[in-house]
Amino acid sequence: MNGLIAAAFLLDLLLGDPYGWPHPVIGIGKFIKRLELVLASLLDNRRLAGVLLAAATLAATGLVTWAIIFLAARLHPVAGLAVTVWLGYTTLAMRSLHVESRRVVTLLEQGRIEEARRSLSLIVGRETSQLDEEQILRACIETVAENTSDGIVGPLFYLFVGGPVLAMMYKAASTLDSMVGYTDDRYREMGWASARLDDLLNLIPARLTGLLMVLASVPLGLNVWNALRVMLRDARKPSSPNAGYPESAAAGALGVQLGGPATYFGERVDKPTLGDADRRIDIGCYRRMIRLMYLTSFFALLLGLVITWPLY
Repeated sequence: MNGLIAAAFLLDLLLGDPYGWPHPVIGIGKFIKRLELVLASLLDNRRLAGVLLAAATLAATGLVTWAIIFLAARLHPVAGLAVTVWLGYTTLAMRSLHVESRRVVTLLEQGRIEEARRSLSLIVGRETSQLDEEQILRACIETVAENTSDGIVGPLFYLFVGGPVLAMMYKAASTLDSMVGYTDDRYREMGWASARLDDLLNLIPARLTGLLMVLASVPLGLNVWNALRVMLRDARKPSSPNAGYPESAAAGALGVQLGGPATYFGERVDKPTLGDADRRIDIGCYRRMIRLMYLTSFFALLLGLVITWPLY
């Protein structure tokens, strides 16, 4: 299995998420959307409906993933291996995280700030129409830092623990949280279970990501001691029990301040600040964040290979 996970990692590094290619998360999202409508129409208790939505989505995702691998292996052992690698690869988002955030930064470099705002709105939840250049770059750095955990280290962790089945179930939980795990009136009850599930599944990956970012700061020449200090000081500030770890470690390593006020669905949210404003956020900071993301991801893969090597 270790070799298959390494192959999936390499495939993501080389290909990312090519436009138009089939992706399991799209199917998971369609399943969630349809099942949400069915459960909402059948049950008045929206919290119960949300619990059933989360449970059914994880169960269906795990079962379908296992069945695909099983049937491919029955067809031919090589097909089983190929499908295992492909499914593992689709759980990772290293290259696409770089590509999508780089698109925003490239538009900024070209002076096309309106297009940069629109492009940014595709990868963050906050409203972007009034953001200035520094705020856009801050949002890019924040999403790269947070998604280093959610989109790379988390899936790798579950790939090593339970292969593509468990990693795909983790992606299903992340998709649930992104679709229904909001605190607005519509999803406060319906999304409660999905949000709590996502929090639970990210408890270890988020903290591991923060520690690996501190470690990756050393060869990159970033401020390793400040990364550790800021993470220990600020990681628990956000309402999320997990997002603060990678974001605060990144803020400390880069010597910048992340967080602060943002607007979501027309409502201003005063998020806590992470790190200290030792330097102004510029495109160079973003590029250092990308290098930090890649090296953290590599360290996560290496750690998983070393720890699980005797098991495989």
